Amino acid sequence: MKQQIEDFPAFKVNGFIALSIILALAIFGSWQVWATIQGLIEVLGRSFNKVEDFADLTEMGAWLGATLIVVVIPSLSGLFTVEPNQARVLVFLGSYVGTVKEAGFWWTNPLTNKRQVSLRVRNFNSKILKVNDAQGSPIEIAAVVVWQVVESAKSTFAVDDYEQFVAIQSETSIRALAIRYPYDAPDEQSIPSLRAVPDEIALFLQKELQARLEVAGVEVLEGRLSHLAYAPEIAQMMLRRQQAKAMIDARRQIVESAVGMVDEALKRISEQQIIDLDDERKAAMINNLLVVLTSEQNIQPVINTGSLYT
Repeated sequence: MKQQIEDFPAFKVNGFIALSIILALAIFGSWQVWATIQGLIEVLGRSFNKVEDFADLTEMGAWLGATLIVVVIPSLSGLFTVEPNQARVLVFLGSYVGTVKEAGFWWTNPLTNKRQVSLRVRNFNSKILKVNDAQGSPIEIAAVVVWQVVESAKSTFAVDDYEQFVAIQSETSIRALAIRYPYDAPDEQSIPSLRAVPDEIALFLQKELQARLEVAGVEVLEGRLSHLAYAPEIAQMMLRRQQAKAMIDARRQIVESAVGMVDEALKRISEQQIIDLDDERKAAMINNLLVVLTSEQNIQPVINTGSLYT
């Protein structure tokens, strides 16, 4: 059965206070050992008949030595430091006993195992992946993911290696993104595409990553595409299609603008009564104006010395 582990503060004591107590015990124990040795030397120097004094001094020295070894020396391993935006996950005899996130010098149970976890913001730059988009076209895509650990207990115990987990799940999310959206679309207002709506793509990628990485106690701050292109085998063909589409759109814009200008010219001629034009003369004028306005080259004027009907 899967065990859910949540972060909670661990027992800790100010390291400077604990170090002062440990040093005091060490000095006191050393002094007692030294005093015991001196007393032992005096007893041996006076007489070998005081066996009881000798036994008492030996027993006292043994107890003090044991206290120095068992209490003072192991207590030093309970001291540890926590840097800013770092955490220490404490494990005692196989059980999680809390996390220390406050920066500083601390002391805790010396028998605990202290695992360091970084809480700093990190970037993951994915490699360029070759996938098929929603329309089946092969494309190359890559992304940059900004993330950080927010729950150190989950990142330590929920997955084996949370950094590798972030890398694999990020690439999986990028593939899912490419499959859902096309590279580009004819009608980008009704069908969003990877190239047309970068903000929507970034939001979808962030939500997709957050859903996958939440189990590891990771928060995704941002995810954006860093590379987007057609695969080499279709890049030239797609470039020609884009060029043709751009040319058609430009021609359509030119024709619409020219028709508008011709209509405006005819209305002004009629409103200001500059000249009366019948349908045939209007058709000729419209033809000439459209040729001039839509032509890509300079138009050479032709002077008609006669009339339109002769």
